[in-house]
Amino acid sequence: MTNLEAADTRAHLTKIYRTNLSTGRARLGEMLGGQFEVESSGAWITTNGGERYLNFGGYGVFLTGARHPVVIEEVAEQLRTHPIGTRMFLEPAAARAAEMLTAVTPAGLTRIHFSGSGAEATEAAIKLARLNGRSHLYSMVGGYHGKTMGALSLTARTVFQDPFRPLLPNITHIPYNDTEALASALARHPGQACVIVEPIQAEAGVIVPAPDYLRAVRAVCAEHDALLVLDEIQTGLGRLGTWWGADREGIRPDILLSGKGLGGGVLPVAATIASDAVFARLDRDPLLHTSTFSGAPIAMAAVCGALRAIREDGLVDKARVLGERLLPEISTIVDRYLRSRGCTVRGAGLLIGIDIADPGSAGELLINLVKNNVIANLSLNSDHVLRLTPPAILTEWEVQFFLKRFERAACATAAA
Repeated sequence: MTNLEAADTRAHLTKIYRTNLSTGRARLGEMLGGQFEVESSGAWITTNGGERYLNFGGYGVFLTGARHPVVIEEVAEQLRTHPIGTRMFLEPAAARAAEMLTAVTPAGLTRIHFSGSGAEATEAAIKLARLNGRSHLYSMVGGYHGKTMGALSLTARTVFQDPFRPLLPNITHIPYNDTEALASALARHPGQACVIVEPIQAEAGVIVPAPDYLRAVRAVCAEHDALLVLDEIQTGLGRLGTWWGADREGIRPDILLSGKGLGGGVLPVAATIASDAVFARLDRDPLLHTSTFSGAPIAMAAVCGALRAIREDGLVDKARVLGERLLPEISTIVDRYLRSRGCTVRGAGLLIGIDIADPGSAGELLINLVKNNVIANLSLNSDHVLRLTPPAILTEWEVQFFLKRFERAACATAAA
């Protein structure tokens, strides 16, 4: 494709976005050069103009990279035989995916409801809490759990909530990393509360709590007979260098949420994983909480492929080692070029946040990274934090490519 043909294609597709999809998304795309991504492989995205970009973004989806051969193998086989079920009979791909997933979750979390998105997984957790008599919900300031109505009620940011009020009742937002405030709130509703918390707050700007925070939350919930939901949609499946954030402190929640990388960078899948005792209320009526595409065979094949790829390629350990390598090198570059802008770096494993006091500078850094063929994301609940969620399959050459391009982008941001 010539440059002129590529420009004509971009203009036509952008017009469709403006006319039939989202004018806001069209404007954002134009800010980033008007590129359309048309191909992906491993750690790379290719646009319709032939440009290749190293993918350190994707909101945590691509832990295994794009189109990992093991995931593709599983999905292709399922596509050839039975991609979507009738939901009349039992289905082996769902059974296999459930067995493989519960084999790597904290002990005692043995029951799964599969869904298509993290927000749906949150909704299922809310309904399980209600079925178990927990009508008072507690989430954390800065927490992000999705944008469907129930999940949005837990997502503590008014810019997302205000246009859609009234939201669910009896929801309280507690300061993150403050177990005393949580204990005080739970004491008002013993046996009636459910707490949802992230091991690290990704969308709040990669906020890492104090050591033993989750263990303290677990203890407070036990003291006041509250259910504990651990939202590991972004932090789970090896992203932090452990299978789950829960493993970092050796705790077991009553409900664990998974998603993002669960579909192996190929299909959208999420899961609500609970203990037998919590899930038992749904056993009484199998039609009480259902979804047409819950446990769809082709999605279950992607789950099996993702779990195989993570285990067979040792991606949990690789995420830890890569994180230990990248975090200090990114910090050195930031300190060299962006110290005067109050920039700091934090994270764990392959969840890394670059906090710039000025939101405009964070946006400049994002754009400068794109100009240097690297994709990143801004945090949805903290627009002054640039977030990096690279895949755990990076080669040494790709690490060096990123560091060189990141240094160029940081230098350009400092000079602006």
